[in-house]
Amino acid sequence: MRPSLILPAVALLACATAEKPGSTAADIPPAALNVIDTAAIMRHVRVLSHDSLLGRAPGSLGEDRTVAYLTDQFTALGLAPGNPDGSYVQKVPLVGITVDGSPTLTLRKGASTRTLRWRDDYVAWTKHVADATSLDASELVFVGYGVEAPEFNWDDYKGVDVAGKTLVMLVNDPPLADTSQFGGPRMTYYGRWTYKYEQGMKHKAAGVLIIHETGPAGYPFAVVQGKTAEQFDLVTPDKNASRSDIEGWLSLDQARALFAMAGQDLDSLKARAVTRDFAPVPLGVQASVTLRNRLRNVESRNVVARLDGSDPALKDQWVVYTAHWDHFGVGEPVSGDSIYNGALDNATGTAALLTLAQAFKALPEPPKRSILFLAVTAEEQGLLGSQYYSVAPLYPLAKTAANINIDGLNQWGPTSDLTVIGLGASELDDYARTAAAAQGRTLRPDPEPEKGYYYRSDHFNFAKQGVPAFYGEGGVEYIGKAPEYGMKKREQYVADDYHKPQDEIKADWDLSGGVQDVHLLFTIGYRVAAAPKFPEWRVGNEFRSIREKSLGK
Repeated sequence: MRPSLILPAVALLACATAEKPGSTAADIPPAALNVIDTAAIMRHVRVLSHDSLLGRAPGSLGEDRTVAYLTDQFTALGLAPGNPDGSYVQKVPLVGITVDGSPTLTLRKGASTRTLRWRDDYVAWTKHVADATSLDASELVFVGYGVEAPEFNWDDYKGVDVAGKTLVMLVNDPPLADTSQFGGPRMTYYGRWTYKYEQGMKHKAAGVLIIHETGPAGYPFAVVQGKTAEQFDLVTPDKNASRSDIEGWLSLDQARALFAMAGQDLDSLKARAVTRDFAPVPLGVQASVTLRNRLRNVESRNVVARLDGSDPALKDQWVVYTAHWDHFGVGEPVSGDSIYNGALDNATGTAALLTLAQAFKALPEPPKRSILFLAVTAEEQGLLGSQYYSVAPLYPLAKTAANINIDGLNQWGPTSDLTVIGLGASELDDYARTAAAAQGRTLRPDPEPEKGYYYRSDHFNFAKQGVPAFYGEGGVEYIGKAPEYGMKKREQYVADDYHKPQDEIKADWDLSGGVQDVHLLFTIGYRVAAAPKFPEWRVGNEFRSIREKSLGK
């Protein structure tokens, strides 16, 4: 039977049972679900993606205007300030680092040299809070995927001392035929660029350069080129001095030329890197570059509102909804447009967060547990706002039942499925499956697991601290559309709009599918807030032991 767009709230009630996780005796009041519609969401999207917000960059006038809008909306809804200090903001101390000019990266082997052009051939930055940093004739060493995974008996370093050298790595993790290791086609955290740079820090490398490939990375080199603008980071007590001096990317063409210069063939070395026997390969090439930096201390802001729970015994426990409000501000023009509006990414998710807040406020009685609405900063800079909350939480994570994250809404119409990034990780899937069934929908795993989306949004920082986290995306089976329609639209968005000024509201947007998903996310949070116990990670999940330790189990 062809599923309807949105089943009425009474249909959701009829599907509720008390026997399964995710399906409690708590009914979903129609008054709350009826608040969630396309008009409510689009009202916020139009404001948040408007040119007047200047692309919502942290530390800009765009941030001031965005934070003011979010604060005004939470205030108008009558939600309590989320910060116990009585404000709607959590201050997030950041440093902004901008590389001056267009520094050249020089590669030298004997009398031969190659010069790589800034932005076109390579992209680099430093996270050191310093006026300048450099590589000075740093020896290049190819370390394959740069992975150390003892659970898979995998070590790309083999005890080789690479301190003071510059590591050249492949993006993603080893694509083994044995799918029991490294997640098969699914990218694990070992494949994320953040892990690669962490490895550089661990091994005291002077630099880390990742070879960009569009397929394994999950995005074109144009996305990497966006990192030539101001880069933000949290500031550690040592002013990030423990990080490698230089972090960056090489274009695939320049990587091939580098390996040829070294007398090596990149494809042959890639084939060796997919074996346990791989050992680091000194390239006999030295790299030199100096980055001169402009520094800016920024006090950015997470925006936080709360709805206190109705059960005195449970109101100090939390369900946290997150969405990142930031994007890339004003930057390099593309086709004559320099404002990176981020309409889909993530004005839609932030609009959904506000609409969810309105829906919870419309309840005849609040749920038993409290609800926190957390609009985080600097997601596009490496999930920094949620990282800061996860290490300096306003409410204890041991008393946080779940995180539900929203990063982009489906804008192409209703689907018969829902994509769950990380499907199978926790009992939150049971809540989602029950809610989806009430809409005549099914759950499906990430159709592009090789792109590592589980590690690319704010829920990941909650998961790293042990909090069960749910991240759902729009489905790919669009009702009334050809089977390939969904994947084609995703691919088109990544190629044409992702992290570009072209991410704007389009004339053909149909947020009815987004409404489906927001109804479902409301239902999950409402039922978790009423459940007799916290949802748990599945046995064998990498975050389960962290959670058990935090709960004293």
